[in-house]
Amino acid sequence: MPSTKNIFKKILIWRYKSISERQFLFILSILVGFLAGFGTVILKNLTHAIQLLLSIDFLTNYKSSLYFIFPIIGLFIVAIIKKKWLKKHIGHGISTTLYAISKKKGIIPKYNIFASLITAPLTAGFGGSVGLQGPAVSAGTALASYTSQLFHMSTKTRMLLIGCATAGAMSSMFQAPIAGIVFALEVFSLDIAFVSLVPLLLASVSAIITSYFFLGNDVLLGFELANKFKISEIFFYAILGIFTGIVSIYFSVVYFAIRKFFYQFEKRFTRFLIGSIVIGFILFLMPALYGEGYGLINNLLEGNHLAAIGDMPFNFDKNNIWLIILFLLLITIFKAIAMSTTFAAGGVGGIFIPTLVMGSAVGNAFAKIINNIGLGFHVSETNFTLIGMTGLMAGVLHAPLTAIFLIAEITGGYDLFVPLMLVAAISFAFTKYFVSNSIYTYKLAQRGELITHNKDKNVMMMMQIDELIETNFKTIQPDMFLGDVLKNAVAKSSRNIFPVVDSKNQFLGIVLLDDLRPVMFDTVLYKSTTIETFMKASPETIAINDNVEKVMQKFKTSKAWNLPVVKDGVYVGFISKSKLLTAYRNKLVEVTN
Repeated sequence: MPSTKNIFKKILIWRYKSISERQFLFILSILVGFLAGFGTVILKNLTHAIQLLLSIDFLTNYKSSLYFIFPIIGLFIVAIIKKKWLKKHIGHGISTTLYAISKKKGIIPKYNIFASLITAPLTAGFGGSVGLQGPAVSAGTALASYTSQLFHMSTKTRMLLIGCATAGAMSSMFQAPIAGIVFALEVFSLDIAFVSLVPLLLASVSAIITSYFFLGNDVLLGFELANKFKISEIFFYAILGIFTGIVSIYFSVVYFAIRKFFYQFEKRFTRFLIGSIVIGFILFLMPALYGEGYGLINNLLEGNHLAAIGDMPFNFDKNNIWLIILFLLLITIFKAIAMSTTFAAGGVGGIFIPTLVMGSAVGNAFAKIINNIGLGFHVSETNFTLIGMTGLMAGVLHAPLTAIFLIAEITGGYDLFVPLMLVAAISFAFTKYFVSNSIYTYKLAQRGELITHNKDKNVMMMMQIDELIETNFKTIQPDMFLGDVLKNAVAKSSRNIFPVVDSKNQFLGIVLLDDLRPVMFDTVLYKSTTIETFMKASPETIAINDNVEKVMQKFKTSKAWNLPVVKDGVYVGFISKSKLLTAYRNKLVEVTN
């Protein structure tokens, strides 16, 4: 009986003979879309199942107290799974994927396929204040990476399939296929061309069909636009754009500040203990922050702000609209803290949906202030709730186009396109001025590992220094006599440059063959002159952790053809300009059309 390996080998041979590369890419994009959509459905259903289990009558009687306990239980289970079973770090889905594209040729570890599918529902289902979009992308892109490796696809195709998985996860999560495509193009900087657009379309459609097949018309954000845009409200939308920009900056600052605070504790148990207690306390006081937060968004869109705020553990005047506004603003403030603390404590999830929650609260509170300030103005609170979500997405995620198309799609129309564009533009520009990169990309940008639409920089970033180093240079020491160098180095080397090192291999300088030629046949100097006489400093040295862009700049300023590579002062090898330019050309062909 033929083995699975032989059967798959025959399938590959048949594919190469019978199906063109482009046709097979279309087939794989449909497959990847289905897998990403199916993974998203699993995430949704597992999370819903856990929440349903925790809402049985017996537990409901102690609901207020259990808001404190449930998150701690969920984070504890996740910690056990990560330590005892996975034994690997689970990074943020989109950041991890961006890093894999820029530095790993799109190779994503297989464990990412199931790691997020298990840990994210436990985190969010037990009340962790995170979303599922990041884990959905993580699982989908890992599946896409594995599929591309399985069928021996090129690096360029692998990266495109990763984009397809991202579009599929987004489409399936919100049943918004256009927003899914825009998100993939905007976040992963894919080429907007026929060769990439058709696979993205196929993946997005495949994913949303999968979502409809398993979930029907049960959407997370179900809303039909009732109030049309009025030009008289344009000034208020402009102010909302600035306001959401300020909140976006706050979101980023809080996220990194909490992360920095928790990571000063080396032991994970300490981070878990402090974080779980903090998140439990926050959720006890503000139950609206429990879990992802779709209930809060949908209640605000339906005009039910009391249901959105939830059952507070204290009494207050529910007819006092200014108290309602205060609570909505507090939800905005503490959602960022709760989400960041959940991550710091070891939880797994995403920031996309918490961003929507904050945006909805901000927009609704802003509209209520306008309507109740006593100046005779009246605006649509549901519209401002939607536009607030757009402003936060544009600012926090640095994805204004995704923000516009997502809200336009979930409202079932484009009547709000003008305020959507205005608020997204203002919020994005305002945030970008103060925070240059999103939470997804901040650390990558700091390390020079961020994919952008600049193809030249992308190609250089994807190149690896260690693949360019040449080590067939004969090393010599400064106290060696000229005769020994000629016999043991020059005669045995095909290179015209010789690195000079000490007894510990510390790099000291170089000797050029051109400087030795005038005295090569003067035998009197063989035993009387050391090589230190001919040694000179290298015009530049390359550190082993330099990126290729920096290496290119060093060649430009030094005008050298070969530069030594050192690691903490120790000689490693040389990089030649010719090999560097050849490698750049090959990488350019590999990752572009």
